[in-house]
Amino acid sequence: MTTPENLQSSAAETADGQSSASYGPAGQSADSSLQAMQSRTLTPAEKKRILKERARKLAQRAETQEKEEESLQIIEFMLAHERYGVDVEYVKEVYPLKDLTAIPCTPSFVLGIINVRGQVFSVVDIRDFFDLPKHEITASFRIIIVKNENMEFGILADSVIGEQKIPLNKIQVDMPSLKGIRSHYVKGVTSERLIIMDVEKLLSDESIIVHEEVGSS
Repeated sequence: MTTPENLQSSAAETADGQSSASYGPAGQSADSSLQAMQSRTLTPAEKKRILKERARKLAQRAETQEKEEESLQIIEFMLAHERYGVDVEYVKEVYPLKDLTAIPCTPSFVLGIINVRGQVFSVVDIRDFFDLPKHEITASFRIIIVKNENMEFGILADSVIGEQKIPLNKIQVDMPSLKGIRSHYVKGVTSERLIIMDVEKLLSDESIIVHEEVGSS
């Protein structure tokens, strides 16, 4: 049966079949600024302000989307029951720990040298930098050989888990739990407690470079 309410609802439709009825919050347009411009006559200054605000919000949305798409490709590894990640850009090779030769008169963090197909690399134990507990080194350990334009050496890993992509917006750079020298070599930590190392700082550390030269001589 047609009621007065039905007739009023039908009368609210426009000539092209579109309804001009009001919608609840779930159906409202996200662009309330344009609605405001269409609902009444605005002064040129008001139009300019509304369009400027709309442009700012669109730019913010685009920036957020871009950050969500940016990511870091890493090699994940375990060390002293903690998860670490190194940027694949700095990783030359992952090598088994074998034929490690100790070098006298070097700091405790220099474990020795290894020969990889005729090329000699020093092996650095980063547990010293991160204040991590040490346990016996076995044949199951791995060496992650890292490099930049000026330096290359191996870092010790309990095991290598694999390669994965981490969205940059998932890496927290504010790390109150990481203090002192440990924080110096860390870029950030994910919500899953994956610690992203700053390999460039590690490779550029003058104290390590000096001892690298001693270990390789």
